Amino acid sequence: MAEEPTRCGYVGLVGRPNVGKSTLLNHLLRQKLSITSRRPQTTRHILLGVDTKGPLQAIYVDTPGIHHHARRRMNRNMVRSATSVLQDVDLVVMLVERDKWTEEDDLVLEHVRKAEVPKLALINKIDLLRNKTALLPALHRLQGFGCFEEMIPVSALHGTGLDTLRELVFKALPLNPHLFPADQVTDQSQRFLVAEIVREKLMRRLGEEIPHRVAVEIEMFKEQPNIIDIAANIIVERSGQKRIIIGSKGEKLKSIGKEARLDIESLLERKVMLRLWVKVKPGWTNNSNILRRMGYE
Repeated sequence: MAEEPTRCGYVGLVGRPNVGKSTLLNHLLRQKLSITSRRPQTTRHILLGVDTKGPLQAIYVDTPGIHHHARRRMNRNMVRSATSVLQDVDLVVMLVERDKWTEEDDLVLEHVRKAEVPKLALINKIDLLRNKTALLPALHRLQGFGCFEEMIPVSALHGTGLDTLRELVFKALPLNPHLFPADQVTDQSQRFLVAEIVREKLMRRLGEEIPHRVAVEIEMFKEQPNIIDIAANIIVERSGQKRIIIGSKGEKLKSIGKEARLDIESLLERKVMLRLWVKVKPGWTNNSNILRRMGYE
């Protein structure tokens, strides 16, 4: 019996903010890699997730949401990095949300059309539809654009339709040797993943405005014989934001730290000591030096 040829390629996951790209990546990889929250623009960095099945290897590229009116330097960098991915991948997967279509979807589509590679459209969050016939307008709309090879209804949260997606992705990959070992799921360091876990807990616990003014830096990551000692700085722009994160008698910060530590221990499969400090750096989201140090430029 002839062996199946080795295929490998990059798959760009793109869409407007909060459409489910990170949730999709986590379920495709069958483990939590990309942080999620109900907040738009949770994803700030390009993140690679590697899905290997025998001779087939799909390297998914999770991107920040593409959006209008990116006023701050950090947001402009996020949009620029997301759109630049489209020039370097072998397949584009655009996510849209069931029966919703917005001006930002138009913006994403404008960039997707320019990519000279095969394209798939995913209609996400179909679990929230009571009547599946409500998908018909979305399917007709996507078909009318004339640029998508397939349109697949999915629920990234519940895994519905993802087996079909994986098979279509694997089939579309070019003939190439694998770029990652079969057991590797990302190119990111443990320090990066730890910082993202802390930021996820902040995104989920804070009010509307503060999450977009918060960043996390790992100051120390030291492996001891029986424990990993981690120190992290939570960066905010104003002292009022610092007070909100710390909370009354430090209770909110303690709660955020506890939630983050449990997830970090699950990720690293080791006991962890996590210490968090909140530091004020005015205007950091517009400061090119700070953004560069944090990997946003």
